[in-house]
Amino acid sequence: MARTREFDTDAAVEAAMQVFWSRGYEATSIQDLVEATGIGRGSLYAAFGSKDGLYEAALARYAERSVGGAAERLDRDGPVRAVLRNLLVGMVEETVTDPARRGCLITNTAVERLPRDPAAGRVVGGALDRLTDAVTAALRRGRARGELPPDADVAALADFLVTTVQGLRVQGKAGADRRRLTTVVDTALRVLDAPPA
Repeated sequence: MARTREFDTDAAVEAAMQVFWSRGYEATSIQDLVEATGIGRGSLYAAFGSKDGLYEAALARYAERSVGGAAERLDRDGPVRAVLRNLLVGMVEETVTDPARRGCLITNTAVERLPRDPAAGRVVGGALDRLTDAVTAALRRGRARGELPPDADVAALADFLVTTVQGLRVQGKAGADRRRLTTVVDTALRVLDAPPA
């Protein structure tokens, strides 16, 4: 007869996510995860299969929360420039108000784990695709309202803005201050004014 799991899986994933986000994959030991979750090594392996399995679950949790929140911000009514600026400045604020400057777990994973970790790559790729789709939808709405030129290449603009997001996350983790990062946001948004190539 199988033993009943005696711990809260969601709480374990949340605790592991915080550890991985703070320390990274390589610098996090199984003992770190045991201490953070309060769950024995054997139980962690039984529930998640491996450190990689727990990392993938933690990364998926982070991606859902982070990209889900961004998609909600992008789905708000209002001029597309204001909606995009609200998203980007919100990310700047998240970065500069985090005393540990952990950055973004999606970006951190892309730098630390890819391409050698295909499972993490699928989570990262899915998160970036979802963010790109949300930015593209916001830009299409703006174009339909006449806020962008009718022939604006919204797919290219979305790719550029998502790449800007990743750069903001890296610069913020490296210590760039609010003023510098906000200047990057405002400079990036000028692309919306550029005539088509």
